[in-house]
Amino acid sequence: MKEEMIKQPVSRLCFRSKVALAPMVRVGTLPMRLLALDYGADIVYCEELIDIKMQQCRRVVNEVLETVDFVAPEERVMFRTCEREKDHVVFQMGTADPERALAVAKLVENDVAAIDVNMGCPKEYSTKGGMGAALLSHPDRIERILRTLVKGVSKPVTCKIRILPSLEDTIRLVQRIERTGVAAIAVHGRQKEERPQHPVHCDVIKAVAEAVSIPVIANGGSQDCIKVHLDIEAFRAATGASSVMLARAAMWNPSIFRRDGPLPLEQVIGEYIRYAIRYDNHTFNTKYCLCQMLREKLESPQGKKLHSAQSHREICEAFDSVEYYKETTAMLEARSAAEARRRRTDDQLEDTDVTTMTVRFDRQVQETLRDYPPQITPKMFLLEWSRSEQLPQPVYETVQRPLDRFFRSTVTVADKKYRSTAWDKSKKLAEQTAAIVCLRTLGLPEGRIGEEESNLVKKRKREEKTECSGSAESAEESGHAANKRNHVLSTPESEVPR
Repeated sequence: MKEEMIKQPVSRLCFRSKVALAPMVRVGTLPMRLLALDYGADIVYCEELIDIKMQQCRRVVNEVLETVDFVAPEERVMFRTCEREKDHVVFQMGTADPERALAVAKLVENDVAAIDVNMGCPKEYSTKGGMGAALLSHPDRIERILRTLVKGVSKPVTCKIRILPSLEDTIRLVQRIERTGVAAIAVHGRQKEERPQHPVHCDVIKAVAEAVSIPVIANGGSQDCIKVHLDIEAFRAATGASSVMLARAAMWNPSIFRRDGPLPLEQVIGEYIRYAIRYDNHTFNTKYCLCQMLREKLESPQGKKLHSAQSHREICEAFDSVEYYKETTAMLEARSAAEARRRRTDDQLEDTDVTTMTVRFDRQVQETLRDYPPQITPKMFLLEWSRSEQLPQPVYETVQRPLDRFFRSTVTVADKKYRSTAWDKSKKLAEQTAAIVCLRTLGLPEGRIGEEESNLVKKRKREEKTECSGSAESAEESGHAANKRNHVLSTPESEVPR
């Protein structure tokens, strides 16, 4: 390997390895990556994650699973990692925009070993947004993205491409990529129109490796070149690459990374299932990966049980792992309960002069069941009640938790403070929740559907008919705009239209 030519320190990410688990959609999740590391892979890639989705995520330390989770607004875990793989996992993103790419890279850079841009994915979900293999037609954009990342993050930056129809064009592209300062480049030896049944072009990968000074990672040999561990070195030698990236071969049996030879598939499956349960992997992903391992055995009785499984427990029943499932889920539930008790204790010790209860403002409880009408909110009820009692307007003090960027608000009414023990994903929701605690403590209506109509509700209906005011939400938003001081302290909403 040409270590002296790497643009960033080798110590930040080891590219000396001859093997690495390649990213695959719905495959590169934590259980599969950990299994590959167990069997001898030195570098593992997460599945390609789209920058727009990742940019909306918040970082959450999961004390129960002992992981770091990047969670989308709808509470879906987009990327999960742990301390074990911190120095080995490459975060691979799909992007077509330098600024978005940098924002995502900075979000995850302290939890990963390197940042990779996938410029080789030919799938429509990637190319239709100008990402993946679509970038190969826009070298100027490639250069802007990579230069922005190399300059903006502290971890090594790499990229993965497919070869172009012309060898000359391919070499010109990789030399241009090299000048951006990336630490390595992975080359899939097929054109974007070619599929696994087409032969991999080892000669093109070799020409690329000879044309640049940075490490080249050879990819695309699973179908016709790599069947056992010894084939990995043969593929590396044939391509002249510094290392080899595996995708499908690693999916089919991750123990291909073992120098001592592959393990029986039954053992590999058992170890994979244990990781999937231990780290609460998504059931659909677990099932998908197991189907990839079984392949020709999918029509067996065990394969048919897997096909019909709808939960991790049913998957474990198909593979005689029910006892592990019971023990592990019991352990995780106990951890979760202990963590909940700890948080309640922290909340109680935090401020003893605050009235608390565990509630949340949930306007839409289910898809077809509303808890609150669209024009009425607890904050409106509390404000109206304060006026009727000739009290000062409620004052909301909102804090943001650095751990996961969630919010919690404390409302002061008549010199008394109220708040929920729960944290909310937005400042607006946190204030509504605090209002609910106050209203319930005082025994007042809060605007829920089914409550006896108050004067406020009747008045709102009259205003809607005469079109004299906007919605309650608009009134609240205008109040925020007029009165908010900053993210951690807010004053009451502005006067509600009468």
